[in-house]
Amino acid sequence: MAADSDPETEVFEITDFTTASEWERFVSRVEEVLNDWKLIGNSAGRLSPEKGAYTTGTWLEKSQDINFADFKFVVTHFVLKQEGENDSEKDKVEEDAFPAAMQDLLCMNNDFPPRAHCLVRWYGMQEFVVIAPGTNCEAIISESKCNLLLSSVSIALANSGCQLPVFVQIQQKWRKMFNGECQGPGVRTDFEMVHLRKVPSQYNHLSGLLDIFKSKIGCNLSPLPPINIAIRFTYILQDWQQHSWPQQPPDFDTLLGGEVGGVEFGKLPFGACEEPISELHLATTWPHLTEGIVVDNDVYSDLDPLQAPHWSVRVRTAENPQCLLGDLLSEFYKLCCRKESTEEVLGRTAAEEEGQENSDISSALSRLTEPTATVPISRLSVSNMVHSARKHIRRHRRVDESPLSNDVLNSVLLCLFPDAAVEKSSDNSKNKPAQSNAEGKAEQDKNSDYNLFLQLKSAPIDSLTSRLALCVCLINYNYGGLRAVAHLWQEFVLELRYRWENNYLVYGLTGGPPDLRCCLLHQKIQMLNCCIERKRARDEARRAQDGGKDKEHRGAGSSQNGRPTSDSTTSKEVSPGKSWESWSDSEDEFFECVSEQGETESSQTEGGEKDGGKMKAEGRLHPHNNMTLLNSSEPLYVPITQEPAPMTEDLLEEQSEVLAKLGTSAEGSHLRARMQSACLLSDMESFKAANPGCVLEDFVRWYSPRDYVEEEVTDESGNKVVKGELSARMKISGNMWVEAWESARVTPARRQRRLFDDTKEAEKVLHYLAMLKPADVTCHLLPCILHSAILKLKEEESVEDIPSVKKSIRQATSQASKLLHPPNYDIKKLEDFINQLTAMETVITRARSLKAKFSLCEGEKGEDQEELEKFVSLLLEEPEVDVIGAGQGPAGSIIHKMFINSQRAALLSALEEDFSSDRRPAGGSNKVPDFPPPAGREILLRTCVPRPAPYSKALPQRLFCVLMKEEFRLAGAFSSDTSFF
Repeated sequence: MAADSDPETEVFEITDFTTASEWERFVSRVEEVLNDWKLIGNSAGRLSPEKGAYTTGTWLEKSQDINFADFKFVVTHFVLKQEGENDSEKDKVEEDAFPAAMQDLLCMNNDFPPRAHCLVRWYGMQEFVVIAPGTNCEAIISESKCNLLLSSVSIALANSGCQLPVFVQIQQKWRKMFNGECQGPGVRTDFEMVHLRKVPSQYNHLSGLLDIFKSKIGCNLSPLPPINIAIRFTYILQDWQQHSWPQQPPDFDTLLGGEVGGVEFGKLPFGACEEPISELHLATTWPHLTEGIVVDNDVYSDLDPLQAPHWSVRVRTAENPQCLLGDLLSEFYKLCCRKESTEEVLGRTAAEEEGQENSDISSALSRLTEPTATVPISRLSVSNMVHSARKHIRRHRRVDESPLSNDVLNSVLLCLFPDAAVEKSSDNSKNKPAQSNAEGKAEQDKNSDYNLFLQLKSAPIDSLTSRLALCVCLINYNYGGLRAVAHLWQEFVLELRYRWENNYLVYGLTGGPPDLRCCLLHQKIQMLNCCIERKRARDEARRAQDGGKDKEHRGAGSSQNGRPTSDSTTSKEVSPGKSWESWSDSEDEFFECVSEQGETESSQTEGGEKDGGKMKAEGRLHPHNNMTLLNSSEPLYVPITQEPAPMTEDLLEEQSEVLAKLGTSAEGSHLRARMQSACLLSDMESFKAANPGCVLEDFVRWYSPRDYVEEEVTDESGNKVVKGELSARMKISGNMWVEAWESARVTPARRQRRLFDDTKEAEKVLHYLAMLKPADVTCHLLPCILHSAILKLKEEESVEDIPSVKKSIRQATSQASKLLHPPNYDIKKLEDFINQLTAMETVITRARSLKAKFSLCEGEKGEDQEELEKFVSLLLEEPEVDVIGAGQGPAGSIIHKMFINSQRAALLSALEEDFSSDRRPAGGSNKVPDFPPPAGREILLRTCVPRPAPYSKALPQRLFCVLMKEEFRLAGAFSSDTSFF
């Protein structure tokens, strides 16, 4: 045999028909996803959706990736979450009941839902599955591929028993083309779609669409079951020229003339520079019609929008309209990222010749303090003298090259220092307080928003720092940006130096030490004010002593009461507010104060000299709780002490770092203790001067009562007496209190070295401010400007009363309190925060625009006014709002008039008929129609007929038609009885 003789020539080919193809794997994967999501079985138990449920309800989504060979698909399940649905109701449903999707096709509760998925709008379903190509995958355009996918879906539905409609997205994604299928027991619904660029002329009306629908369902019954019709026409209003401009026109007579939305310095602008509402969409709906009731063909139409029983309105907002407050904040924020110094911005000429002109400036400033001069105390007058002193500099730079003109600069300085507007003599001006602390706190307590600066770490509203932030912001936005800000800051620092050198308090600050809860810049200016107060007090005390002036004239910086009291609860051993630099032995200046007790004891000698062998007391304030000294019967007096040195938060951090660097060695610890006990040593010296013959126990009884322990004991006579001694920690070897007491001299406070060197600290503050770059200044002021912006939004929102904005402001305030506390701001988060504030401003301007457009004329009823206010409020919150009374209601009448005005303007018509006489059918006469042609027409046709044969089950049929200028879409759902196929 040939096979036996030549076996090598034989070839055996084996085909394994059990191996799954890529198509079979895809079908299997679809089935697995449907099973995993538990979408198999009868779906008829779902409740019918209530009216408006598709818009207000919650839609749940979940997705899963699957592959067809190397092509990726995304399977997504959409379902409307319904309340009150349970599994027990599903169990009661008959096995052969129609799937829920078929029942939804005939439901009339949610026709034309706004802002819903396109398939929900076209087919009215509450649960479905979509299979779409992956993000980076090409569209499925080939007809063979589309059919392959649809057949895969059909097999997967049949195998799994899923009764949900499954759609496959085909063609380009922008076309939103979906074909799909839904299977039930003996029934099937095919979802088909047609999408064209232009509307065919024969189908541009209801009659033609009815012909398509009838031919598609192919029902041979006579008469044909009634077809339910729902029609919705949408009209777009774009012309708002009949309504007011969103901002008041600029006042060209003011300083900010020509600036839209311009405001005076110290205030923030607000509002949109353009119309924030771009379009108004009016939808007129005929929800329940039948074929014989309405006529709409290529010759005539009964569909007059004024006769529509249902009107609804939605507004389309302008994308990112220009808003003044948002632009102001954005430009201010951009300034924080600049790196240029003031010298680089303004040029080095002034800085290089500063030393040569100091004498000229000093002579100019001294002219203000002449007794014969009666001038304002501000740089408003100083600027002119300084400019005249710099004439040799002006030869290198023209006056018009200055970033800020004198008028603008004087206006800003007048806003920052309003006390300069009151012309009075220098002496009277110097005695004017910066701000009454008690009165200021009383007003602050009444203001619920006052404590907001504590959360934001900014500065109290209407303080100098807050006004400075507003002025810098406006200068940056309206007067030249970076160069103008650098110029203003230079003048501001010069004004502060002038006030320091001439003992004028800085206006707009509460008294007392720097408030560490505020921003650092505010603390620095407060520190300067403290220095001015101390300097004034020292000068006044010296003049009072040298000139024999009234003893009741007290220095503002002197302490008139002792630091501790009898109910002190903590020891004063270490105080974080003490300046360690003041401990330096190189200082030879004295703290001078005048006390009532010290002045009355005028007979006492300097340096604590003895009179008749007894030390004279100095610097007494008042007796302390009827106590007597332990070693004598003399009363224990509270001494006059120096105030602790005020410090800003950066100095406290610097002090902490220096103390930490001393280490833990014995020498370092001892030096650290000496630095921290400078104030303690001063108080001990004052106590010794006020209480001659005292001991350490006396001082502890006054300064730290808890460190002096008293107990009752029985003496030799059997009487109970009170005996006291120092606490255990005071008896520790090497205790700093003991060492300080032994080294303390008998020196009253007025003859001690100053714990707080106001001259040195003031120069440090002025140097710190002068060296700041414009970007540093804006970073310091950023919390203040955001604080003012939040308050501005609150003020504007209170007028419009928008609940969503009110909630957003509360959330923004909480977020800002976290963003503005760290020393280094998160730039990205701050930018997002400013965008949030801008979004709130946009919503408020939209509300203002709508209220202006829907305002009633004078003499209208109050009920109509309330209805319109509610209508406007809903327009801002809801995607679509029903118009009560349709075209005959108050809102409908206003909308009708808007369209009439727009039509007249568009067609250049000069109609003079009264508004009431213009109500007429759109198709009649040769007059200008009230409404333009509809921008979109949506027609929904529904019926229930047997298919494919007359003896088949009567099943739901549906056709959704969209007719627009450049789009024609038919979305049909056609059901068939498969029992007798």
